[in-house]
Amino acid sequence: MTPPLILASTSPYRRQLLEKLRLDFSAEVPDCDETALPGETAPQLVQRLALEKARSVARRHRQAWVIGSDQVCSIDGRILGKPGSTDAAQAQLAAASGRRVTFYTGLCLYDAASGHYQLDCDPFHVHFRPLSADTIARYVAAEQPLDCAGSFKSEGLGICLFERLEGRDPNSLVGLPLIGVVDMLHAWGLRLP
Repeated sequence: MTPPLILASTSPYRRQLLEKLRLDFSAEVPDCDETALPGETAPQLVQRLALEKARSVARRHRQAWVIGSDQVCSIDGRILGKPGSTDAAQAQLAAASGRRVTFYTGLCLYDAASGHYQLDCDPFHVHFRPLSADTIARYVAAEQPLDCAGSFKSEGLGICLFERLEGRDPNSLVGLPLIGVVDMLHAWGLRLP
């Protein structure tokens, strides 16, 4: 029998993605400091945080499988988080204009009973169109992507900002690489669909 499945996230975007797999799961708030460590690269950061988020929830549910995930945007090795304000969102999009930006999504499946886990990082590259200040302002006003790493929602109007996308799983851009989730569940014997 498969243990209870818990998503260590309050993100409505991650919840909506996981619902696509038609699994029974619950979601809980993880408890961890998301500050990058000195010298930590974007892939290292998202993997560490995915693991820490999963572990923090697993401590409260000793028989569960817990999914942890974290995402950052990186331009030339510089990590960008969620903008939090209109000005910061516009600045992030101006920095991305005409450039290739990489999104790193860390993914962890943690077995609370054994302490075993699987950990991965899914990079996804977004090639932005050259964006005028007016285009950026109109986009941010229309979608308010203030809680999204990189300041856009690829599942909405954000798609208008791109020339092309490169990566294994477009769900990574929304915050949860479902192909990776399925691979990890398969590795532990849960077959989908």
